[in-house]
Amino acid sequence: MTTKLLSHPRRAAMSALAAVAAGGTAVAILIFSGTGASAAEAPVDLGTAASFSVLAGARVTNTGPTFLAQNLGVSPGSAATGFPPGLVGGETHLADAVALQAQNDLTTAYNDAAGRTPFTILPAELGGSTLVPGVYRIGAAQLTGALTLNSQADPGAVFIFQIDSTLVTASGSSVVFINGSSPCNVYWQVGSSATIGTGSQFVGNILAQESVTMTTGATLQGRAMARTGAVTLDTNTINAPVCLQPTGTPTQPTGTPTGTPTGTPTGTPTGTPTGTPTGQPTGTPTGQPTGNPTGQPTATPTRTRLPVTGGSGGSALVPVLTGIGGVAVASGAALLLLYRRRTTNS
Repeated sequence: MTTKLLSHPRRAAMSALAAVAAGGTAVAILIFSGTGASAAEAPVDLGTAASFSVLAGARVTNTGPTFLAQNLGVSPGSAATGFPPGLVGGETHLADAVALQAQNDLTTAYNDAAGRTPFTILPAELGGSTLVPGVYRIGAAQLTGALTLNSQADPGAVFIFQIDSTLVTASGSSVVFINGSSPCNVYWQVGSSATIGTGSQFVGNILAQESVTMTTGATLQGRAMARTGAVTLDTNTINAPVCLQPTGTPTQPTGTPTGTPTGTPTGTPTGTPTGTPTGQPTGTPTGQPTGNPTGQPTATPTRTRLPVTGGSGGSALVPVLTGIGGVAVASGAALLLLYRRRTTNS
């Protein structure tokens, strides 16, 4: 009986320890997984490495008519074979200052991507999965079939894959976008080497510590970059990733101002116009009246002709007129005397 009684406290203590251990494990999972992970992850800054389709540490080898849309670079190595038949749409930088700076920027970007937290742990096989933006950690990643990336209508959504060792895709595998994801914001930080299988359609920026191999006919919308080893190509197409922009147009403010300006302007204009007009009118009138009066008086003076009393042709009438005048005077005087007598007698 005593033994049984003692066993109960021991069982209770063991149960308590188990509960504490389980709670610690749950806390650790929450700390190191991305269940409550970042909602707005910032893009990884590639610096000058963003202008390269292929950047290798040791060398680049190519077979077939590969096309690189951007630059090709090698540093500290200096070998790039197979161009032509390969075609480089940008510039080729072999062991020069441009390639060295790009490698330095690649190292910075690699370390940034590898250090992002919090993250969500994923199983090795990515095929058949649909993922939302965030940071994901995988031990050794493989892709068979299609991996779907859902940006949730955010064209700036960021996907970062932290892969401890290798990344291998099976032939014909693909990465598919839905809801406006942007290929330029997908980053594959690979701890050793990446191999993109025959005919695969891969997307994103591959930042490998050692090497990148693209087998026959594989395509990449992004960049293949290796820090220390080689990049091997075989009839591949590597296009620059397209960075999508937000859709829609800005909305204009609605409504009208509801207040009136207060206050009045202060101060008055200072200063008066200085100087006087200079110069006088130049030139003189340049014309004379043209034409002459075009009419003449239309009448001539009229005179009343009076009887001529003297002068040539009238001297013969003077004695006649003088005699007649004398008779008239004498007759008048006789009549006047006769009139006075009659008046006196009556």
